[in-house]
Amino acid sequence: MLKNLVITLTVIFMSLNILAANKDNPFFKDYDTPFGVPPFDKIKLSHYMPAFEEGMKQQINEINAITSNSAEPSFDNVIVALEQTGALMDKVSSVFYNMMSANTSKELQDIAKMITPKMSKHRDDIMLNEKLFEKVKSVYDNKDGLDLNVEELRLLEETYKNFIRNGAALNAEEKLHLRAVNEEMSLLTLNFGQNVLAENNEFQLWIDKEDDLAGLPKSSIDGAAQAATEAGKKGRWLFTLHNPSWVPFMSYSEKRELREKMFWAYANRGNNRDKNDNSQIILRLINLRQEKARMLGFVHHADYVLADNMAKEAENVNRFLNELWNYANPMAEVEARHLQEIIDREGGDFMLAPWDWRFYAEKLRKEKYDLNEEELRPYFQLEKVRDGIFELTKRLFGLTYKLRNDIPKYHQDAIVYEVKKEDGSHLGILYMDFHPRASKRGGAWMSSYRQQHKKADKNITPVTTIVCNFSGATADKPALLTMDEVETFFHEFGHALHGLLSDCRFKSLSGTSVPRDFVELPSQIMENWAFEPEVLAFYAKHYKTGELLPKSLIEKMEKSSKFNQGFATTEYLAAALLDMKYHTLEAPIGLNPIDFEEEYLTSIGLIPEIIARYRSTYFNHIFSGGYSAGYYSYIWSGVLDSDAYEAFKENGIFDKATAQSFMDNILKKGGTEDPMELYRKFRGREPMLEPLLKKRGLIQ
Repeated sequence: MLKNLVITLTVIFMSLNILAANKDNPFFKDYDTPFGVPPFDKIKLSHYMPAFEEGMKQQINEINAITSNSAEPSFDNVIVALEQTGALMDKVSSVFYNMMSANTSKELQDIAKMITPKMSKHRDDIMLNEKLFEKVKSVYDNKDGLDLNVEELRLLEETYKNFIRNGAALNAEEKLHLRAVNEEMSLLTLNFGQNVLAENNEFQLWIDKEDDLAGLPKSSIDGAAQAATEAGKKGRWLFTLHNPSWVPFMSYSEKRELREKMFWAYANRGNNRDKNDNSQIILRLINLRQEKARMLGFVHHADYVLADNMAKEAENVNRFLNELWNYANPMAEVEARHLQEIIDREGGDFMLAPWDWRFYAEKLRKEKYDLNEEELRPYFQLEKVRDGIFELTKRLFGLTYKLRNDIPKYHQDAIVYEVKKEDGSHLGILYMDFHPRASKRGGAWMSSYRQQHKKADKNITPVTTIVCNFSGATADKPALLTMDEVETFFHEFGHALHGLLSDCRFKSLSGTSVPRDFVELPSQIMENWAFEPEVLAFYAKHYKTGELLPKSLIEKMEKSSKFNQGFATTEYLAAALLDMKYHTLEAPIGLNPIDFEEEYLTSIGLIPEIIARYRSTYFNHIFSGGYSAGYYSYIWSGVLDSDAYEAFKENGIFDKATAQSFMDNILKKGGTEDPMELYRKFRGREPMLEPLLKKRGLIQ
């Protein structure tokens, strides 16, 4: 009796708490914030689950309204109505999943584990809804008589294709099995990413003796000292696997045994046979992806993915990657010989190993070009680089930026800008978040809290974010970036422009909602401006003196621009080819992923001095980030961006007419037309491979 009373009181108490939480839940109201950004200061952990649950309920009710409509199926009452469902789901999902990447916690990860299977079921409940698909198919079958414009036709075709690709045409038994496969895959990809984050955060290299810092630049030493102080161990030095710590250590540390230790800690992430091991996740994911592809009528997962991309099929991708491999791998072999010559000349009694490459490459750079990248960092102050990007985009697209301190932020490190058009009108909101922390996954990315679209003829402006892991300030210096970090900043800003400058009616087609092998064009073309002398003049100023980057250093940068490109291209291609190998398998994989990886990469001739840019067990792009059978996209888009930038070089790198054409035909259009057609409209022809090969020094 007493036990039942306790249970009853507990249920009542929980219900009251939920009601109270729902009453104050900001997701259930219109955001009362500038420009309708998320009210981060009011969102609590307790708000997510109720908002997800209510959001799914509301969207299913909206779907039921479409399927129960007795009117003849039309573009408006089916396709547009479907496009407009799920507003609450979009609100909560955009915040939650951005927080999972940029500012996660154990509590958020626990919520993710609870909501992931529910979300998988919810998506399947929509995609496998027979009545809904009948109506979509009815509209699609009659598309020729609907007098749709280009964007409307694209939405109809993409909607129909999305249903087919998600199993709408399967029989009842197959649909039931597909649901189970989707649910399991969603949890596996979540766990994979969480394991990599844990691995990144758990490794620490502590140094107590100053002698063990030999060769390291002052910026690296100061950063390690500050990290140790923040960890409560002042007087020591802490190095981690985050790029601002790991890359300079591998590039400059004279302690070979410590470089080797750091290398294996990095290379074995997810492969330590512990709670964070990703080996079994990979095996299961590969096999489930095979199974799903076959169910949907494809030979393998790669053809399933690529049917929706510019490349269309795996054969095209493999032919493209192998053509580049035949240029890059021989160059890497030559570079390896040059590095070995330095080792031999210095009296080293060892063969070049992967943990030596960056170290001796920096020596060779200094020897050949008299350039040490550390010389450049004082001229690459983060805030000045940011201002340089602002000036560049003002000249190209007329954009201006206003710092907003009155807008809620999800973390104190984030900064917020209002972006305005040339006429001074509001374009969108841009969050930027630059430095590593334990709550942030590695790498750099762009995302959205709200995509641009139009509703009842009103333009809904975008809320965009770029998140990076750049070198931070130290006790006596501001944040000074490496060349690679500068390039990454320009890259992610290109993605942000794609989101901000979008001018589309439908949300599912706007901004970066384009095929994977097209989405990197706007980001990668921005990299081309980063080190142009005219652009360096905007931002490359010494953080102490304000002196512009000397012409002598600019000339050295230009001369060394193709340095080490055999290594850079080969390590990238190795990862892209590995991705394709996994996803063109037609039978279940049995080998341990690392054994499979090593066997395959050896078979294609990857030299032992180089490993793939991402080894299998921490290859987030393909096992957690949506790039499965798509990692090739970066270099596929590299062909596009190298060719597209030639148009700017032909007409002037700040040419307004060329920039206007790029904005009108690429940045504004999102996924509203076939990407090759958009490219042809900008360039007047299809892209050529030669500019990429020349840019990377793979041909003269």
